[in-house]
Amino acid sequence: MKNSINKVSVVFPSKSVNEGFARSCAAAFLTPLDPTVDELSDVKTAVSEAVTNCIVHAYKDTVGDVCMTMYSGEKNEVEIIIKDKGCGIEDVTQAREPMWTTGGADRSGMGFTIMESFMDSLSVKSVKGRGTTVKMKKRISVRGKAK
Repeated sequence: MKNSINKVSVVFPSKSVNEGFARSCAAAFLTPLDPTVDELSDVKTAVSEAVTNCIVHAYKDTVGDVCMTMYSGEKNEVEIIIKDKGCGIEDVTQAREPMWTTGGADRSGMGFTIMESFMDSLSVKSVKGRGTTVKMKKRISVRGKAK
């Protein structure tokens, strides 16, 4: 992120127990920006969805690394990048469609839709066999001022 004020990166195994860890890291990173409860919840939910995609889809029946990098910038903007080196997404446009999933009947296919609805911007880049990078941005309101 251009003009970043702070940056934190964490790498953790793609195990379901680490989904909560990623949410907590994002919440702790946002604390100095004084987010509203809704903003905090939005970011934590988006992070949860992105990390869950890595766990369920990117590495399927194996464990690999998930890298989460968070930037805070001027004007209270936050950028969160979730990256894996898993199987990649064959068709990103299709994967971003609501209800589309490769995860079977027990998956809703709403991960990207949820991320997009809770964040100000979302980009997804993926290379089959090499991994996926999800970039999400959100502007955190400055208390007492309009966004």
